[in-house]
Amino acid sequence: MNRRIIISILGSLAVLAVTGAGAYRLGKQSAQHGAGPAATAAPRADKTGRKVLYWHDPMVPGQKFDKPGKSPFMDMDLVPVYADEAQAEGGVAISPGVQQNLGIRVVEVRKGSLASALDAVGNVAFNERDLVLLQARSSGYVEELFVRAPLDPVRKGQALLQLYVPDWVAAQEEYLAIKRMPAGSDTSGLLDAALQRMRLVGMTEQQVKQVSARSQVSPRITVTAPENGVVSELSVREGMTVAPGAPLFRINGLRTVWVNAEVPESAAAQVQPGMAVRATSPAFPGTEFSGKVEALLPDVNTATRTLKARIELANPGGKLVPGMFATIHLAPGQSRETLLVPSEAVIQTGTRTVVITGPGEGKFAAVEVVTGAEANGQTEVVKGLSEGEKVVASGQFLIDSEASLRGTLQRLGDTAAPEPMPAMPAKTATHRATGKVEQIAKDEVTISHGPVPSLKWPPMTMGFMPPASGLSKDIKVGDAVHFEFQATDDGMFKIISITRTSGAGATTGDGK
Repeated sequence: MNRRIIISILGSLAVLAVTGAGAYRLGKQSAQHGAGPAATAAPRADKTGRKVLYWHDPMVPGQKFDKPGKSPFMDMDLVPVYADEAQAEGGVAISPGVQQNLGIRVVEVRKGSLASALDAVGNVAFNERDLVLLQARSSGYVEELFVRAPLDPVRKGQALLQLYVPDWVAAQEEYLAIKRMPAGSDTSGLLDAALQRMRLVGMTEQQVKQVSARSQVSPRITVTAPENGVVSELSVREGMTVAPGAPLFRINGLRTVWVNAEVPESAAAQVQPGMAVRATSPAFPGTEFSGKVEALLPDVNTATRTLKARIELANPGGKLVPGMFATIHLAPGQSRETLLVPSEAVIQTGTRTVVITGPGEGKFAAVEVVTGAEANGQTEVVKGLSEGEKVVASGQFLIDSEASLRGTLQRLGDTAAPEPMPAMPAKTATHRATGKVEQIAKDEVTISHGPVPSLKWPPMTMGFMPPASGLSKDIKVGDAVHFEFQATDDGMFKIISITRTSGAGATTGDGK
């Protein structure tokens, strides 16, 4: 790798760190270093025989010089820019050797089919639509508990617990007493009232019929499982008293399960309710489960930028249980032909989407594009490119760095070309600014000042030469001041007058 490439790479690493300092150093350096602005002279040849357009400092690429020498900004030699590296406006030319060193790979924009196949990973959960909640219908006591632990499997009709219900005793005895009355008595209305009372205390029609058929009091009830499943919640123990409405069991079925799959936000449009899916789980290699998309839940994870797709899967044999991982394979939709580029070629800058095009002869340029769907490492290009164009698939960020070092291609994230470096001020001009005194030394006063419109300077902290007779003792570190200054012959800036903005008198070059 030749010296120019080494300097360029070092400059790329340091350019962000020294950009702010460069403006300050520019004010303190002068033309005494022997390099001046580039003239409009014709290209000249150096000792290698190549035509040199101008020299520049890679740290401050906007400044051009018409002869070699030391950089006025950094402790390094100026770098030549050759005529054979001249590039079109908005682009940069890189020699084949440098392209190889940077690892640049160029591919063609092609037409192809972008399949909408999508894989997503999620967790198995209970299907909340297969939930059964058992509650106490009457006050009573838990005499016997047949299922004693959560997550125990149960079958439809299996006994879960036995309750003793005192309120049933009085209602049943009243009904049986009326039923035993002599045949000649008019008891039809009383029997109907007694039956209704048994229903009101929580007895089912089947239990009422059993009491009528057996003609004996039945104060106990056996609660059975209404469906196959597992006991996901057990709220009672033997000997407990329960009130009407108290929860007893929560039973979840396993005939079907849900998978809450994480779908990328960019692929949300591909997922539609009712779409058929296939699922696999590491717990059962080689086994596929079929199902469909129930819903795309309206909740975005701000950390992962994903949405949850609720997938309902058939679960024969109850193999899938809550907490298992499952991979969801969404059935691909109808493919369509579109312009495609490798996803790695697309650069998201935050405000724009760009690609680096390589039209040939080692020249590259940034092109803004509008992208669409992405799948299998390919991205759809809706606008900005045409079939057959060449784009850079790797090394595009190094191209941007190379272009920035040469000062020819604006940064990919910028929307306007960088402003030129301000020229050195005239020595006789007087400039005014306000600021805060940061440090006072024998031969320098450091001031954090605001903008200087006459020099087009932004706010910065820099050093100024004090007046010839020194500063007044009234000026101290931390004072807010208004001051006037001029450029000196040696490229420094000298304070002509300085005033405390708090109301103190002005201090001039003669100390008055």
